[in-house]
Amino acid sequence: MRLAIISDVHSNIYALENVLEDIENRNVDKIVCAGDLVGYAPFPNQVIEKIEEEGIDTIQGNYDDAIGNHKIACGCDYNSEKAEKIGMSSMNFTGKETTDENKEFLANLPRQLELDLEDKSALLVHGSPRKINEYLYAGSEQVEEVVADLEEDILMCGHTHLPYHCKIDGKHVINVGSIGKPKHGNPNAIYTIVEVADGNVTTEFVEVAYPVAKITDAIKDSELVDDLIDIFETGRG
Repeated sequence: MRLAIISDVHSNIYALENVLEDIENRNVDKIVCAGDLVGYAPFPNQVIEKIEEEGIDTIQGNYDDAIGNHKIACGCDYNSEKAEKIGMSSMNFTGKETTDENKEFLANLPRQLELDLEDKSALLVHGSPRKINEYLYAGSEQVEEVVADLEEDILMCGHTHLPYHCKIDGKHVINVGSIGKPKHGNPNAIYTIVEVADGNVTTEFVEVAYPVAKITDAIKDSELVDDLIDIFETGRG
């Protein structure tokens, strides 16, 4: 069983299109999305409609929850005044830009998805099984705590935008990275292929280049703050 998992698209239609084209050549059995379709880039409606068009099983991220349910905050951590400025600009823009129909779609997304991958059970969440916006960083105490309560063999998540695969007490924790707003140190989109065969669980983190300049030009032409441009250009957001 080969599963392609995308996450944290963040309104980046160009990254989404290029990733889906790449997945077509990877011989996968299914594509799923770990949430955060919207926020930051200028194309929330186009991303939502592409996900619907492709019939991709998707769970709700914290940003989807905020926009879909008309909340005033996205549940994100801001570590500086600049980050908060970017976050508020993104929330205001995305809230105004996203259609009522697409907000309803976001509001109705499930919080988690259970999957059977050959002889392994898997759970797909956005942040963690405990909280939609909990950050599960590799090697953290939070990961250890979540694994202690995990019934499934595999936990797959997003939210941090930092991909990793670790094994703790026989359980696999896989962060699938971000295709739309990467933080792994370069601007390429990144998604994950999980393969389960003969009782083994393996991951491949796939980087995909996309026309970043199209996103940054669109930001310049929108009401979003220009501080976002460096984030997309460097992949260190």
